[in-house]
Amino acid sequence: MFLTIQLDDDSPLVEVLDLTQLFDPFEAQVLGRLHAGEELQDPQPWPKAELRFPSGEALPGCWLKAVQAVEEGTEHAQEPVAG
Repeated sequence: MFLTIQLDDDSPLVEVLDLTQLFDPFEAQVLGRLHAGEELQDPQPWPKAELRFPSGEALPGCWLKAVQAVEEGTEHAQEPVAG
C-alpha cells in the first residue's frame, strides 16, 4: 500500500512494507520505503501519525488510537450485568 507523508500537496510516496503494522493501533510506526528518485530506498520506520492516503485523507482512527479502543473495551466490560 502506498501512503504519503503529511508535508504538502507534493509529498513523496511511502510504500508500506508490513500492512499488519499499519492496521495495528498499538504500533506507532510502520516499516516503509520512500519512493523518490530512481534508486530503491532502504526501508525505514515511519510514524503513522505523519502518513496520509494519497488523496489527502487521514488514516482511520482505529489504526491509530489504541488507547481509545482499550478504554472503550474496559468501559463496557465493567458495566454490571442485569439479572
